[in-house]
Amino acid sequence: MNKTLNLIKRDSWLEPYKEAITGRYEHALYKESELTEKGKITLSDFASGYLYFGLHRTIDGWIFRECAPNATCIYMIGTFSDWQEKESYKLQRIGNGNWELKLPADALKHGELYKLKIYWEGGQGERIPAWATRVVQDDITKIFSAQVWFPEEAFQFSKTPFIPKKDPLLIYECHIGMAQQEEKVGTYNEFREKTLPRIAKAGYNCIQIMAIQEHPYYGSFGYHVSNFFAASSRFGTPDELKFLIDTAHGLGIAVIMDIVHSHAAKNEIEGLGNFAGDPYQYFYQGAKREHPAWDSLCFDYGKNEVIHFLLSNCKFWMDEYKFDGFRFDGVTSMLYYSHGLGEAFVGYGDYFNGHQDDNAICYLTLANKLIHQVNPEAITIAEEVSGMPGLAAKTEDGGYGFDYRMAMNIPDYWIKTIKEKIDEDWKPSSIFWEVTNRRKDEKTISYAESHDQALVGDKTLIFRLIDADMYWHMQKGSENYTVHRGMALHKMIRLVTATTINGGYLNFMGNEFGHPEWIDFPREGNGWSCKYARRQWDLVDRKTLVYHYLADFDQQMIELVEGVKDFQNIPIEEIWHNDGDQILAYKREDLVFVFNFNPAKSFTDYGFLVAPGSYSVVLNTDAKEFGGNGLADDTIKHLTNFDPLYKGENKEWLKLYIPARSAVVLRKTE
Repeated sequence: MNKTLNLIKRDSWLEPYKEAITGRYEHALYKESELTEKGKITLSDFASGYLYFGLHRTIDGWIFRECAPNATCIYMIGTFSDWQEKESYKLQRIGNGNWELKLPADALKHGELYKLKIYWEGGQGERIPAWATRVVQDDITKIFSAQVWFPEEAFQFSKTPFIPKKDPLLIYECHIGMAQQEEKVGTYNEFREKTLPRIAKAGYNCIQIMAIQEHPYYGSFGYHVSNFFAASSRFGTPDELKFLIDTAHGLGIAVIMDIVHSHAAKNEIEGLGNFAGDPYQYFYQGAKREHPAWDSLCFDYGKNEVIHFLLSNCKFWMDEYKFDGFRFDGVTSMLYYSHGLGEAFVGYGDYFNGHQDDNAICYLTLANKLIHQVNPEAITIAEEVSGMPGLAAKTEDGGYGFDYRMAMNIPDYWIKTIKEKIDEDWKPSSIFWEVTNRRKDEKTISYAESHDQALVGDKTLIFRLIDADMYWHMQKGSENYTVHRGMALHKMIRLVTATTINGGYLNFMGNEFGHPEWIDFPREGNGWSCKYARRQWDLVDRKTLVYHYLADFDQQMIELVEGVKDFQNIPIEEIWHNDGDQILAYKREDLVFVFNFNPAKSFTDYGFLVAPGSYSVVLNTDAKEFGGNGLADDTIKHLTNFDPLYKGENKEWLKLYIPARSAVVLRKTE
């Protein structure tokens, strides 16, 4: 291929790696041609395995199919057969490693449980079908089984097509099980009834739901998946999840899923770990099979059967549940044979040194093409830490096709800054560089803190800032210096992060109001308690506490960002920074953002060169309505002052009073 891809044209530093980039691009084209029979079918047609495999009800009864090349004999067993092998439930081999069973209509009933009893050379075992769409756990025995799920009155989605709003994308990341106040596992219905209205009121236009794919261990946060086509039954039924998604769409909220294709649970009976006696049917052989850090198994993306399984999984969730897209977890782990462990990624050569898994790169490229073929308005986000160029560039330009990549550097920067530096050492130049440090041709999702910071052993931003004083001084009137400082910085950190986006912004459930403590899922070590696996919504609802100030500010901030058309695409222009004063100012069109990170010094008549005119305050972190001191009069219109030195530049001085540890947003009104 002699043509130079746009990815390389836009970044001359990639020119030395033209051969590698072009090779990956051509590999994806070749694989797509192979899978689509040289274009005779579409990628979407290819990715319809869920319509063929698994259990389906037909006009004549039932049909079940499974792919198990290593099997010698397979029975369907279940409550309908007293869990015994019966000849009438024996599958027949139909070629290409596939097996089939046809049953009359009265052979299975809605709600019945089943598994496969598989025999292979030298062994046998019970397995849950790989394509099972409903898997449940017995409350007493804790054993998982597939379940026949064909209710007579299945849920029907609204007929009005839903188009996600991405101007900009404002994501509320959430977990169904811990979204409720009570010390228990929450449900899809409770989330729909209680949490969705909160998200809509807060102004977010997208929810990213974690832990949807069935996972045996609740405490894995949903990242050790066993059944890829089954929505987790611990939260409710498939119909209840569909009702949730349909309700969100009615509120104008897109729903994306945290999809896990980077690895799988080792489980053999519940999962794919040793399906039909072949530990390599879905996974790499040798040392590459097991993930050294996650105690899980790594898919073999070089097998067409695995690509078929995973691509079909993407289409299934969009087709069956109307998900609007996906946040792909663990992309760094997929891209590198090392899984990114112990690598520094200090130069471009680290992305093209032969240590990359080209099969995984090809799969991700095809997955993005498929998803956008199924729904051109779909949203795809890559959770990737290495900075691989082209990840969120168009596939036709030589990229991998994601719409966005997570700006994982930002939460790392904030937590490191808070942990290691006193306020006096915070440098606005460093802050501005970090929140705007990204490839110009790739959109990112900015966020101030990740859900990982809320897990056991770490702390959220608010807990790092206030710590134990959160237990004693969050009542109005009892706040101390530590609380005032923590709340002020919490607002400033989120404001500078959210208003410098070039794609979207993300907040994890509860962090907008400074949810205290950490997340600790029920486990043996805590007596299987849900005390910390929930959200204490009463804290933000009680107006006698200061939490609502943070939530109120977040709502106004989101409203400001969403209220500006194409906000994420408006160029960011730095107006001023002074690390000595700890002052930062930048603009986006008619909005001016001014930050004073100085913990002790307030400044009077601090000047900034801006376009001539009148400026009004539209948001102030120090306003009393947000728990601030209200030191500035935000009703005043600020008029710029003429300076003959800058007449030719069409700039004048905007002079402001900027209290210590505060930020203000102004809009040019005239």
